[in-house]
Amino acid sequence: MKRKIFISLLTISVLFVSCFEDADDNFRSASTLDIQNFIYRGLNYYYLYKADTPELANDAFANQEELEDFLNNYDTPESLFDYLLSPQDRFSNLYSDFRVIEDALSGISLSNGMEFGLVYYPDGSGNVFGYVRYVLPNTDAEAQGLERGDIFTTIDNQQLTENNFNDLLAPNSYTIGLATYDGSNFVPTGETALLNKTQYNENPVYKVKTLDINGEKIGYIMYNAFTRDYEVELNNAFAQLKSEGVTNLVLDLRYNGGGSVETATDLASMITGQFNGQVFYKEFWNEDRQAENAQDGLFDSTISNGSAINSLNLANVYILTTQRTASASELVINGLDPYINTVQVGDTTTGKFQASFLLYDAPAPAFSRQYADPSHYYAMLPLVFKTANVAGNTDYVEGLFPEIPLQENYFNLGELGDENEPLLAAALFEIAGKPFPVKREVPKLKEFTDSNANSPIDGKMIANQ
Repeated sequence: MKRKIFISLLTISVLFVSCFEDADDNFRSASTLDIQNFIYRGLNYYYLYKADTPELANDAFANQEELEDFLNNYDTPESLFDYLLSPQDRFSNLYSDFRVIEDALSGISLSNGMEFGLVYYPDGSGNVFGYVRYVLPNTDAEAQGLERGDIFTTIDNQQLTENNFNDLLAPNSYTIGLATYDGSNFVPTGETALLNKTQYNENPVYKVKTLDINGEKIGYIMYNAFTRDYEVELNNAFAQLKSEGVTNLVLDLRYNGGGSVETATDLASMITGQFNGQVFYKEFWNEDRQAENAQDGLFDSTISNGSAINSLNLANVYILTTQRTASASELVINGLDPYINTVQVGDTTTGKFQASFLLYDAPAPAFSRQYADPSHYYAMLPLVFKTANVAGNTDYVEGLFPEIPLQENYFNLGELGDENEPLLAAALFEIAGKPFPVKREVPKLKEFTDSNANSPIDGKMIANQ
């Protein structure tokens, strides 16, 4: 049964949008205290780690005046929010403009199409290089001919460093300088690519194919975000694999930072199908909300629009991961593990098992967009419950560890979906005994950020409210 307590996080009525636009015509700016009162109310009501902050206790203040005296100690909403968070919370966020996160939750962002990671030079200089993970279709990066594995070291003729990368990559237009690595030094090729960011709606179902390996039909899906607006595309991908008779699946979540809890549940149900109605995950809220709000997430048979799920009824799944794999991706791995043979190939995941939903400045318990205070655009995405699988496994703060450990080599990435790409090849060896390519030493380099780091939903697991 899917959560339908209040209004869906991503469903905004046409009526309210028109009302909110009318309110913009007579916009009254909220005071800092108004916004801080909202932050306090929301965290006091829903915050998972409420017990860790004494000021969030229900009896912390005798009256509203005492509360406001406390709130006035903080100059900005951001400083108050940071203070109220638990030391164990790495993931809650406050946003000054909820329209940006609403777009992100629908898969809309500014993008030039180059998805990349940034890595420190091996010489300890503080210089960094970028490597292209993949290129989005119908973007500048595709038009410029960029490909997975391309390396760049400069932006607008300036060397990328640990101190300037944010400023250099922030503009909507910049030129990257390409390079190669000879094992000791980065050598500029003299080639450049001018990249322009535009509003882009990304289909997270990046690649779908069936491989025939030693008589085994093995499905491969690269899936890059749990975006509810693209559940039909995900379901169609499984229909394709089902029609092609796959008997094993490699699910590539190596760059998937998470997203919708409901979509994660649907994906798990597409992989299986034989466990409908059984517990996929359990919820644990703060003490005040547990009895009223907690409910089990169940394997299901339909996606959000009511269409039947195309289930493969598999007993095995092989999931490719990196340290970038987070939240809803980890929910799928953890939730499937008690039911089928779930083999993780790659690197240890991020370690996020908590879910959030967007709180607007509106009355409890809904905190809904429909009744949001029109005098400001602040909203927050606090952790509200943590998940455990049916066997009780949770609190994997150090991540989920692979059965087959293997890190990506930035200088030998391989082609996504190709049977010789190292992570996929390792899975194919386990499934069908395909000889593994000659193993190369992986450079011991530190990747520290990527092109999704500034996304408002990076690493988030989003529940329907």
